[in-house]
Amino acid sequence: MEIKNIKNIVIAGAGVMGSSMAQTFAQSGYKVTLYDLKDEYLDRSRNLININQSASVDKKIFTKQDSENIMGNISFTCSKDCFRSADFVVEAIVENMDIKHSFWSEVSETAPEDAILTTNTSGLSITKIAEAVKNPERFCGMHWINPPHIIPLIEVINGDKTAAETSKLVYDISKLIGKQPIMINKDAPGFVLNRFQFAVLREAMHIIEEGIASKEDIDNVFKYGLGIRYACLGPLEIADLGGLDTFYNISSYLTKDLSNTKEVSSILSDLVNDGNYGVKSGKGFYDYSNGRDKEVIRKRDEDFYKVSECLFGEK
Repeated sequence: MEIKNIKNIVIAGAGVMGSSMAQTFAQSGYKVTLYDLKDEYLDRSRNLININQSASVDKKIFTKQDSENIMGNISFTCSKDCFRSADFVVEAIVENMDIKHSFWSEVSETAPEDAILTTNTSGLSITKIAEAVKNPERFCGMHWINPPHIIPLIEVINGDKTAAETSKLVYDISKLIGKQPIMINKDAPGFVLNRFQFAVLREAMHIIEEGIASKEDIDNVFKYGLGIRYACLGPLEIADLGGLDTFYNISSYLTKDLSNTKEVSSILSDLVNDGNYGVKSGKGFYDYSNGRDKEVIRKRDEDFYKVSECLFGEK
């Protein structure tokens, strides 16, 4: 498959991620089919895309006509026949290896032999998923970051049997739709972004447990300090600018005091065991009741747009 021949995109899974991905491909002119098991899931997806598009029109990222054209590029279906004419498939279904194996064993048989097949898994082994894929050399990871229609990064992950031409094509199409892809050469758990994200979360839990700072001030450290740095520079660039001798000296006494636990923090496990999942349940580390959930998501997206515009200009 050559990138110029990719016309039909099929996205499996019409949740938050899949809906946002569909929007992103569609705004680049691709014909996109969103597949899911039930019409109610597709109805929710339509509503979510309409909300995202409305916000983009309000911010003058797109005109109303642009938005209508984007919506016109997206179709919705519960029929697996859509995979028969797919040039490029993105799977964004539940993070369960058995379910992914069941999906791919069927879809890789149904899709054309030259179709490019990708998974949006957040950290499951690409090599392991590929065990169920017919012709796994055309299969790789394509990890989008929530919310995909705003966040530029895409991780392109090679499995043991992924052909170099496959991951290169996925990398190139990511650039073509306005993203900033990175190439993951080794199929490591969590890839790159989530390895950083969970290392940070582990230390945040440790700081709370040790009574060093409150949860509010931990978040403020990122919003008003590290977040500004990391929006512009990576950790290696920051170390170079700060002086590697300084970072070496700090590392010599600080590293041994950082958390290196291999267990999930009891703070996090207790919240989950009590059914407090964050915004989706109305309570997590913070309280999102009385409509605060919608307000938090709205503000998040507005702020993400502002940062993205500063770094890359308006889309």
